[in-house]
Amino acid sequence: MVDYRKHVQSNPKVMLGKPTVKGTRITVELLLWKIADGYSFEEILEMYPHLKLDDILASIAYAAAMMESEEVIVAA
Repeated sequence: MVDYRKHVQSNPKVMLGKPTVKGTRITVELLLWKIADGYSFEEILEMYPHLKLDDILASIAYAAAMMESEEVIVAA
């Protein structure tokens, strides 16, 4: 598994602090929406040739880690 911390950063001066691929202004959110819209990893890499496959995988891993720490509160 890719260590997302090596590929994803959050900087308040870049994209208002949204998590981005390090060294870019490409947000994790954008990559997840591209995947959700049905784009293949290969198509995304063609759109953004400076990205690497590990950047996409790290974005997915980051999203999974955020969901893992999410608390579910059951309404009574």
